[in-house]
Amino acid sequence: MTEQELELYFRQMNDLFKTRGWQTFIDDLKINSENIDSVESAKDNNDLYFRKGQLNIIGAILNLEETTRFGQEESQRSHDDV
Repeated sequence: MTEQELELYFRQMNDLFKTRGWQTFIDDLKINSENIDSVESAKDNNDLYFRKGQLNIIGAILNLEETTRFGQEESQRSHDDV
């Protein structure tokens, strides 16, 4: 990815994170993760592993803003070092 493409990516992601829709999506995921996180509701091992996968994906999305911010800071640092 070129430097310009990376800057555009970070700008677009930051714009996304500022929207009300993003916050609503995150709030919904937090509620859903609480329901999925209950092992008591798991029917069998397959369901348990399925829930584990769901939580893994939800966790990645919930951390996307922080991960993106960290990546942007790292990119800026490496750019400043050049």
